[in-house]
Amino acid sequence: MAELPAFLREISTLIRARYPLLYLVSWEEQRVDALLDSVAKNMRRDLLEWTSNRGLRALGGTYKGPPPEETLAPGAALAAIGKLQNPSIVLLKDFHRWLDDPLTVRALRELGHALKSTFTTVVIVAPTLKIPEELEKELSVIDVPLPSKEDLLTLLNEIIGVVVRNKRAVVELNNQQAEALVIAAQGLTLSEAENAFAKAIARDNRLDNDDVKLLLEEKSQVIRKSGLLEYYSTDSRLEEIGGLAHLKKWLARRGNAFTQAARAFGLPEPKGVLLLGVQGCGKSLTARAIATSWRMPLVRLDMGRIYSGYIGSSEENLRRAIRVVESLSPVVLWVDEIEKALAGSSGGGGDSGVSARVFGTLLTWLQEKTKPVFVVATANRIEHLPPELLRKGRFDEIFFVDLPSDRERSDIFAIQLGKRGRAAANFPLPELAKATAEFSGAEIEQVVVSALYDAFADGVELEPRHLLAAIHETRPLAVTMSEDVARLREWANQRTRPAS
Repeated sequence: MAELPAFLREISTLIRARYPLLYLVSWEEQRVDALLDSVAKNMRRDLLEWTSNRGLRALGGTYKGPPPEETLAPGAALAAIGKLQNPSIVLLKDFHRWLDDPLTVRALRELGHALKSTFTTVVIVAPTLKIPEELEKELSVIDVPLPSKEDLLTLLNEIIGVVVRNKRAVVELNNQQAEALVIAAQGLTLSEAENAFAKAIARDNRLDNDDVKLLLEEKSQVIRKSGLLEYYSTDSRLEEIGGLAHLKKWLARRGNAFTQAARAFGLPEPKGVLLLGVQGCGKSLTARAIATSWRMPLVRLDMGRIYSGYIGSSEENLRRAIRVVESLSPVVLWVDEIEKALAGSSGGGGDSGVSARVFGTLLTWLQEKTKPVFVVATANRIEHLPPELLRKGRFDEIFFVDLPSDRERSDIFAIQLGKRGRAAANFPLPELAKATAEFSGAEIEQVVVSALYDAFADGVELEPRHLLAAIHETRPLAVTMSEDVARLREWANQRTRPAS
């Protein structure tokens, strides 16, 4: 017999120990029903539920209380629970809505005291945690985690079995591909995962490795509902980034480190990478390319949405965003220009210490997180980075992304011309690279775009002269801010690893 999940063992232990009031935080009522039904049967207890529109009724076993229509009111339901004769587990669904009422709170508190001498346990099931001060010492809170990989694999196998038996679709999955599908579905509830698998089958009457992308897109709904995170659908690839050879090699060696085979080998999951460097040199593009290459969803943490005008809400917003991100793992979390988000974290920003507390919460999570969330943080202004962020353990590695070399600029021109349907062989790449010394990758891209506009306006095909003219009209940022770039390079020389 398979071992029970840790949270279900905890629930069983509390019920056996006659804890009268439990609070389960979960969106998945049907899954909770099924789990507690197995617990009730194992302990030979009746299972009942209460909802505001159906009242108190039996889900399993017996119930000899008032008719359900007489227990629609919370107070009447609690009174009926107190008179139950048989040992029972009673689920109160969405009961947090009534915890603002002092009379209901008092009735629940008194019921908890009365049940301590019985074998009945009341379990509040709600998607959010809401406990009035009077009940803080009376309730035991348990977070019900989202389905594990084993749960999702069981669901996938059940769906495959039905599909194959009924010959409704073609299934082309080996064990490794099935694991990739399950990993892509992590972060969804069982109901959401079932709908996503069904959608994948209905799209082309086939279930195969190509459906991983569809499952990742389904996660965007979860992210969008949070209001604190942004989902990025990206098809950028590491091959489309010119240069950064050391960084690409480092990333390529960690692409399979989130698999079960890596765990069996003894590898920990990669934590993340901090990319420092000159603006426009590919740091943000790298974040998008990592997600595509590793076939993970890319989520951007917008720190501007974290901060709000209510004292205490910024810290809670960050904790809520972290919970959402971890529920979607494995995932790539992109924190762009992290130095701006941490402005004032030293405590002198006049914000009553909000920035310092948010920074502390973020640092603790980066150090202690156990979920497979790969954090890609980017920064342009190193003088604003707190030294605590750079300590080993927050990130696996810190890379410095410098301006591209001659060879890298040549590669960037070839990539940008190829993306726009032009053969790189038709252009003098070494000459273009030499003419763009001190240009960033983003500035080279804009040179190509500007040259295309000029050629289109002239009614001719793009020629090298258009590119050279656009180069001469561009004043690169590294020239106008040469002192800042020099200071950045000097700082990074002994503190970071070169990306190129």
